[in-house]
Amino acid sequence: MGRRLLLLCLVMYVQVALIIGTVVAGGRPPAMYVFGSSILDVGNNNYLLGPAVDRANHPHNGIDFPASIPTGRFSNGYNIADYVAKSMGFACSPPAYLSLAPTTTSSGTLVQAGLSHGVNYASGGAGILESTNAGNTVPLSKQVRYFGATKAKMVAAAGTRAVDALLSSSVFLLGIGNNDMYVFAAAELARNRSAADQRRDAAVLYSNLVSNYSATVTEVCHHKRLASRLRAGGAAVRVFSPVSACSDTLNQLAAGFDVALQSMLASLTPRLPGLVYSLGDAFSFTRDAVADPQVLGYTDVANACCGSGQAPCLPNCNSTLCADRDRHIFWDRAHPSQRTAFLTAQAFYDGPAKYTTPINFMQLAESK
Repeated sequence: MGRRLLLLCLVMYVQVALIIGTVVAGGRPPAMYVFGSSILDVGNNNYLLGPAVDRANHPHNGIDFPASIPTGRFSNGYNIADYVAKSMGFACSPPAYLSLAPTTTSSGTLVQAGLSHGVNYASGGAGILESTNAGNTVPLSKQVRYFGATKAKMVAAAGTRAVDALLSSSVFLLGIGNNDMYVFAAAELARNRSAADQRRDAAVLYSNLVSNYSATVTEVCHHKRLASRLRAGGAAVRVFSPVSACSDTLNQLAAGFDVALQSMLASLTPRLPGLVYSLGDAFSFTRDAVADPQVLGYTDVANACCGSGQAPCLPNCNSTLCADRDRHIFWDRAHPSQRTAFLTAQAFYDGPAKYTTPINFMQLAESK
């Protein structure tokens, strides 16, 4: 079997997630590399400086994680990266890059993680665009550069042939795009743009996001020196307006980006010979959960568990905490609960066909 690249793209809560790698049927891939924003961050933002950096290294985050400790995940427990990793045979997401590569120590720990199970580069607040939350996060372009630096250290330690073989059968997960849309929607609201102007502005946004996203996929493929097999996902949004309703503007942006992403993947395929993909629709999954929550055991689809959706989930905000966390779709005002993360990953991996096209993640992982 020739070298191939398996790519999984998930757009979670106005977010794109992407996985790349080849999984041997019936076996666990050797490593997993994660890129994205807070939906997938497992602690990178803990190491960023500055008062405006979003961090989840405080209660009530992590209350349902082993030992009930905040880990930097924007969740009451595990997040999407963890459950996608679990579906692939890992115990959870690989560790945060910035926890492995502090500037004052050697790179031995980073190399060991990269060669044995992978690295997570995702950063809360990150965007596809460089301008999104600039200075307070690790943008996608820099995450990819971090991966390139990791690969170079791995090659120095194990040799080009061994690293190429490892990467050709590993998995890459990317989840990003939500923050770009948050920033865009806030700017449009402040400018009081007309509906026609907003549509034109949204078209420019989609073009920039898709162009940068496509460039990222291509760059990762070049790092691996092989074609790709790709899984992808749609978008869903949970942001409250001042009247405690979900944001129609952001939902419309998410739905429009889904369409743009599908078109991009279709056009990318002939340019990357061997590319096979599965597109998972997180927007539809969340919409269905909100429309009929009892089917999935939810009792609250409007209020966030921590902070109720109006206040941030922060100690200095005296955030309230719900007792029935598994019955809430949303953990805080922008992130899914642990159970929602589990159900979303499950739906894409081997759930109803309506949430993935043309095949689900499991079929892609097991394809030869």
